[in-house]
This record gives sequence, C-alpha cells and structure tokens, in this order.
Amino acid sequence: MKGNIAIIAALEGELKPFVEGPGARKWKRRQSPEGCSLWEYRHADGCWIAACAGMGGVRVALAFAEAEKVAAIDAVCSVGWAGALDEAIRAESVSSVSLVIDTKTGERFRPANSRPQWPVLATTARVADERDKQRLAASYGAGLVDMEAAAIARIALGKGIPFYCFKAVSDDAQAQLPDLNRFIAERGRLKMLPFLAHVAVRPTSWSGLMKLGKHSSAAAKNLAEALYEWLDPSGSVRRSNGDYTEKRDR
Repeated sequence: MKGNIAIIAALEGELKPFVEGPGARKWKRRQSPEGCSLWEYRHADGCWIAACAGMGGVRVALAFAEAEKVAAIDAVCSVGWAGALDEAIRAESVSSVSLVIDTKTGERFRPANSRPQWPVLATTARVADERDKQRLAASYGAGLVDMEAAAIARIALGKGIPFYCFKAVSDDAQAQLPDLNRFIAERGRLKMLPFLAHVAVRPTSWSGLMKLGKHSSAAAKNLAEALYEWLDPSGSVRRSNGDYTEKRDR
C-alpha cells in the first residue's frame, strides 16, 4: 500500500517518541489549530501525517480532519495508550488488535490486518477504572480498553479506507489509579493543576501514578519502534501481519 497514511493519537506524549525520538525520520511540525498537534513526513509516494487533539472520539475526529487538510488520506491508523483488561497482557507491551468494539453503540470494526489471536479492544467514553475493566472483560471478551479507536474506525469505514490499530499498554489489569475522568477538560486533556492538588493529599495513589508514568513512557517508545517496523521509509505499510503483543528485548 502506497500513499498518505494518517497516524492518529489522543495526546502528544503518545506520538513524541515516534516523531521526535532518536529513531524518528525527517518529520516536520505543521501549523495547526489550538489544541491540535500535527506532524508531516514526506516520502516519494505521499506522506505520513501524525496528529493528536486530545482524548475521546470527538477529539480524534478533529485530529483526523486536520490531517485531511494536509493530504487526501489513503489509510488511517489509530495509535496510543490503552489499559489492559487481561492479566496476560503486560504493561509497556504493544499490540495490534483483532476487533474494535464501541461499547456505547455496539458497533464492531475489524482492522485491515486483523488476526484472531490478537486481543479485542473495547472503546469507552471514559477512562476505565478497575471495576470498569472487569466489566468490560466479562461483557465483551476484550483484552484492551481505550477511548478513541472506534471513532477512527468509523471514519475509515465511512470513507472506504483501510483502518489499522496499534495500542501501547500504559496500565495493567490490576492497576489501581485515582479517578481521572473528573479532571479531563473539554478539549480532552488532563487539567494538571487540579489533578496534582487532588493526589497531593492522597498518598495511597502515589505508587500507582508513578507506575503509570513509567509504563506510559516505555510504552510510547515501544509504540514508536512498532510503527517504524510497520512502515517502511518509502511510506508503504511494510509489515501488515506483525504481532506486537510481546515486548521486544531492549
């Protein structure tokens, strides 16, 4: 597959190792509206476009719309952090998924490179806590949870372009985290100062948050490596059947 490939995430932290890290290609940051970040890499047959605009379906739809202003999109890949629902899926690992389920509408979307051995991804409207994770695993047979992939899959279906998905695990199935949902702003980003004030007086949450930070950072780096294995320098999808469920030796 040649052409213009959009790589859509929620947050800059999910994309930075890909577009700015040691292994990054010649990416150029483009002007974008407030609340949205956009990068472009030109190749002989088109470009890669990486975009993010915040958490949730509405925000990633905006990111995709901004990517479309750069070039007509031939394929789209939903990337970023996800929570594990299955104890066998380790934090910091990266996985393709076999199926994306929108838990609000019941819609099911199958990625272009789907393999039955890969985990099912449940997309929800909120950050899943430990109880949510147990319910999602039982109700949908899902191994991962995120807030964005179903929105990107729906856009791809409507436009008749291939949809792909890579998720980097930021928190394992047993992770105990404070409620993040009350601190998510309208534009899909964490209201950092109120959140820090909240956790500062709750030391029982500190250990879980430190683990989340460590796992998220490593997961984003592993995601960048997986994406560069999937894409070749000419801009083609080089490896459509790669399984990234296992963390590679570093």
